[in-house]
Amino acid sequence: SLSDGNPKESSPFINSSEATEKSQQYDGKHMALFEEEMETSPMVSSMLSSLANYSNLPQGSKEHEEEADNEEEDKKKKKPVKAPALGTLMGVYLPCIQNIFGVILFLRMTWMVGIGGVIGSFIIVFMCCSTTMLTAISMSAIATNGVVPAGGSYYMISRSLGPEFGGAVGICFYLGTTFAGAMYILGSIELLLIYILPQAAIFKMEGLEGAEAEAAMLNNMRVYGTIVLSFMATVVFVGVKYVNKLALLFLACVILSILAVYAGVIKTAIEPPDFPVCMLGNRPLISKGFDVCAKTLESGNGTVTTKLWKIFCDTPFLNATCDEYFSNNNVSFIQGIPGVMSGILKENLFGNYLEKGNLVAKIGIATVEGPDETLTNSNRYVLADITSFFTLLVGIYFPSVTGIMAGSNRSGDLRDAQKSIPIGTIMAITTTSLVYMSAVVLFGACIDGVVLRDKFGEGVNGNLVIGTLAWPSPWVIVIGSFFSTCGAGLQSLTGAPRLMQAISRDGVVPILRVFGHGKANGEPTWALLLTACICEIGILIASLDAVAPILSMFFLMCYMFVNLACALQTLLRTPNWRPRFKFYHWALSFLGMSLCLSLMFICSWFYAIVAMVIAGSIYKYIEFHGAEKEWGDGIRGISLSAARYALMRLDEGPAHTKNWRPQLLVLVSTDVEQNVEQPRLLSLTNQLKAGKGLTIVGTALAGTYLENHPQAQRAEQSLRKLMETEKVKGFCQVTISSNMRDATSHLLQASGLGGLMHNTVLVSWPRNWKQADDHQTWRDFIELVRETTAAHLALLVPKNIAAFPSNGERFSEGHIDVWWIVHDGGMLMLLPFLLRQHKVWRKCRMRIFTVAQMDDNSIQMKKDLTTFLYHLRIDAEVEVVEMHDSDISAYTYEKTLVMEQRSQILKQINLTKTEREREVQLIHDSTSPASPANPATLIPATEGGAQTPGSAEVQMTWTEKADGELAKPPGTATPEGIKDIFNMKPNQSNVRRMHTALRLNGVIVKKSSEAKLVLLNMPGPPKNRAGDENCILLSLSLSLTLRELPRVVVLEQTFIIAKMLHILP
Repeated sequence: SLSDGNPKESSPFINSSEATEKSQQYDGKHMALFEEEMETSPMVSSMLSSLANYSNLPQGSKEHEEEADNEEEDKKKKKPVKAPALGTLMGVYLPCIQNIFGVILFLRMTWMVGIGGVIGSFIIVFMCCSTTMLTAISMSAIATNGVVPAGGSYYMISRSLGPEFGGAVGICFYLGTTFAGAMYILGSIELLLIYILPQAAIFKMEGLEGAEAEAAMLNNMRVYGTIVLSFMATVVFVGVKYVNKLALLFLACVILSILAVYAGVIKTAIEPPDFPVCMLGNRPLISKGFDVCAKTLESGNGTVTTKLWKIFCDTPFLNATCDEYFSNNNVSFIQGIPGVMSGILKENLFGNYLEKGNLVAKIGIATVEGPDETLTNSNRYVLADITSFFTLLVGIYFPSVTGIMAGSNRSGDLRDAQKSIPIGTIMAITTTSLVYMSAVVLFGACIDGVVLRDKFGEGVNGNLVIGTLAWPSPWVIVIGSFFSTCGAGLQSLTGAPRLMQAISRDGVVPILRVFGHGKANGEPTWALLLTACICEIGILIASLDAVAPILSMFFLMCYMFVNLACALQTLLRTPNWRPRFKFYHWALSFLGMSLCLSLMFICSWFYAIVAMVIAGSIYKYIEFHGAEKEWGDGIRGISLSAARYALMRLDEGPAHTKNWRPQLLVLVSTDVEQNVEQPRLLSLTNQLKAGKGLTIVGTALAGTYLENHPQAQRAEQSLRKLMETEKVKGFCQVTISSNMRDATSHLLQASGLGGLMHNTVLVSWPRNWKQADDHQTWRDFIELVRETTAAHLALLVPKNIAAFPSNGERFSEGHIDVWWIVHDGGMLMLLPFLLRQHKVWRKCRMRIFTVAQMDDNSIQMKKDLTTFLYHLRIDAEVEVVEMHDSDISAYTYEKTLVMEQRSQILKQINLTKTEREREVQLIHDSTSPASPANPATLIPATEGGAQTPGSAEVQMTWTEKADGELAKPPGTATPEGIKDIFNMKPNQSNVRRMHTALRLNGVIVKKSSEAKLVLLNMPGPPKNRAGDENCILLSLSLSLTLRELPRVVVLEQTFIIAKMLHILP
């Protein structure tokens, strides 16, 4: 009942407040089946609102935005963010128009048409505009695959190609934007000092010629450029909002200037303007210094000379001595702007490239020149100020098509960035491309060639050449272009520091992290200071024509990697690649990338190489010292695809012997805290890796995977840390099984993938294998030897691994001794060669010992081995050791007999496996104190206390029960059986093996006791696995062979003979 306060009996949660709360929590959701999952994963119904507002910010940008938010929250509460409201026109189209149209259009476009011709200039414009259009298509695909915050192209490239490419290209894009600011400032100073206020020049140029006039002009550019740069940097520092407010004014200046040019073109078709150019022969004259384009004038008093006469003659009288060219040619004038209907286009179709100091001359006018006439009064003619050629024009022009990233950089302010960025950017490029292409044709059709080639308008009264075409006045162009270049410079000084701040806050370039800090409102103060300093470098260059190719390199490199990013993402078909912009293709991206690379070398191969070296240096710096970032980039994806392709190719057929190299599987053991017990094993691995190849470092754990997974993770971290410390490049693997033997076997079988499999196992000699509490170690080791043999793998076993040198040690002298007993195909020869490639063993010399049998000719063997090593190109000392048959010592006989008798007794008395293993261990304990010189004879005691020679004493030990009584043996051996055992004789094959081990040990100790390292063959394991005596025999023979050798590696392999016969030759 409800009155007693107890819950209903029917409730499944009786007296469970926690369960009641859970019931209330999921009440009404009808999802009891997923109650446990809902504790860690939210229901879709509760996530839909946040999913609908998903920003899809690239990983990394979101991190530094959150970091910036946290910094500002500490100082003041965040203001509510207004919803983005910019559309395609105001948010993308007009900003791109403003950034694309720039100083080159007003100051160099007419000169480019005059020098390169209409056809050549059209090709240049078409190439550059095609490059930016293809880049815009790729950029639209990347930008519509996720929001691109401040940083624009840097985020596109870094999140698509990884932090190394992103950081390198981002810094290049930053340098390009910074030098663009310098170019715009130089352009504005050129407009000021040449066309607006020439008298403002600090270094006067009047009366100066050639290099002196050029130096004075450059110094003026440097002084005024530094002043303007300081002023602009101050404006940007005070507040970017003022720059943004003036942006529309600057944009209006650009549009009005272009419209004035088109209006002037239309006017020339109706009424061509009167812009006479004074010509002396076919040479245009600088219009300053004379008022009438004539040699003499008729007046009432007769003929009088003009100011022009006085320039070329020594006196103002008619009988004066004049310049030869002046005397031989007439003075005339031509119309500088004959009009669009005049047919001048035909004359301007082809290029007219000039060397520095050459005269700008008109084609088609008769001129009289002496055969040896030298140029005099050169300061009165229009001359070429630089040597011009096609590739130079490409480098100077390309900056006029940059600025296509302006829309993508503002994606956070757009109402619908997925729609606005592609449409606005492509429409802006289309508009500007049409303007540029039409301008090339119209300039060539309206303006005379000598005026077009007159870079500074010296022949048209010092007017801006494009201004002479404008309507209603040249000042419209001059003033408009001046303000537009100033605005573009301010925009560059505003955008570049923010790009640097974005790179710095990502942390991919550690040395740039200081530039991520700024004022309280987030303005990048330090980045602005760096930008101003780099911009000053461009100002000091002082030549617009020299700065333009520099920034062309950086922009072209940036655009190239945007195209590469799009092409890779498209070809890799990553699941996350789902751009809303569908009009892209990987072929278009590759074409754009190829155009960018071609234009880089067309502009200037020297600058292209320098830009690539800068980008490559930054790439390697980030790779070695930069922060590790994982952004799911395309380079990681292409690495995966390339690895898959390579593995499939490797698995297609057997590898050629010439491609053979040790592919190591390094087996290490860990302690209870999962720390590696044999760190020097990885030092040896590093020293062996001169042959490159695969390296897998593995360890085995006993237990179940579910229970021991945390230990496996700790062991893997320990392996990675040690591999990093020892500079071993490879992979690590941890295997868990019910026991160590099976875990090691699984590791041996499952490591590697496809054709990239290990062919060599490196494992240290078992530690403490003679101790009774570690009796299983030697059995596991023997099984490992058997398994590597069955798997046709080479086995390297270093003994006393702790005595091996670390990677920091150096051997100044010494020998690496190779005891070549069994032909293994050359593996023993290869190991010292690989070791000597490492600086630890580099100064050690190699010695090769081989063993001659009774019937062998040791002298001939040495000659043959020397010849063989010569063909192998291995420098080594050769020695043949003779081991004649000798009597088997009593020590060897006794050892073999004791081993076999004890094994038979243990079988007959039917001990348990554990007890048998403990008893077998007694054999190993007897190996150390005995020696061949004084062999110990173990004689059993009889019932009467007498000793029976030739027999062995049997000692058995039984475990005690809890009450202290001795436990009864599980089985009883018959007296007849034991009597037969004591009368048995040892197996002659086992005796010979033990005898060989002792004699070989004596020879090796005698010859190689001072060697830094000894390499020798390991005897193969017994084929018969039944019986403990086989394992005991191998372990004893190995122990006897290797004793008293401080640093030794044994090699066991049977399969290498066929595979390695050709690896060294």
